[in-house]
Amino acid sequence: MDQPMSQEEAGRNLHLVPVRFRKAAEFVRMWHRHHQPPQGHIFSVGVADEAGILRAVAIVGRPVSRHLDNGTTARVLRAGVLHP
Repeated sequence: MDQPMSQEEAGRNLHLVPVRFRKAAEFVRMWHRHHQPPQGHIFSVGVADEAGILRAVAIVGRPVSRHLDNGTTARVLRAGVLHP
């Protein structure tokens, strides 16, 4: 049986990738425990391993509070992580 990777080794093998909203929403639908995907977003970003497997996503949108919706503030609407 292979030894599990240390956090340091695993961190070196991960990288950020752009993710389209449809794929991010599908990922959240499968791996988020208690929320449905949001209706829209500003952008989505993912974390992939060296094999290109998507391990996590974050869907970023506008803030809910109109006082914070100043054009420079964003909010992470949903995040999902693939469990090993």
